[in-house]
Amino acid sequence: MTGTTPKLKLYSLEEVTNKYIGKQGTPKREAFDQELRMDLLGHALKQARQERNLTQEQLGKLVGVQKAQISKLENSLTDARFDTILKVFKALGAKINFNVEMLGNPVTVG
Repeated sequence: MTGTTPKLKLYSLEEVTNKYIGKQGTPKREAFDQELRMDLLGHALKQARQERNLTQEQLGKLVGVQKAQISKLENSLTDARFDTILKVFKALGAKINFNVEMLGNPVTVG
């Protein structure tokens, strides 16, 4: 052995996602991105709840939903209503930031 290590080609996450999931704008990629966003939201919710030393049941009572609904949100098993998500984060004293990205043609009123 000469001690030389073969060079490895590095790929960006975008390159790998494009290759194995599909390019931005394709139905498969849109579904993947939506699932990823829900998973990240669930993780953030669980982390915030745990930092405040609340059980799922306690958080559910604060929001007015059953423990099972909190569990489903945390585990990304359901598409929650937006107002429920807002209530949960408000009960946790967490600030939510989100972006709205307009795709395609601009919207005109007139």
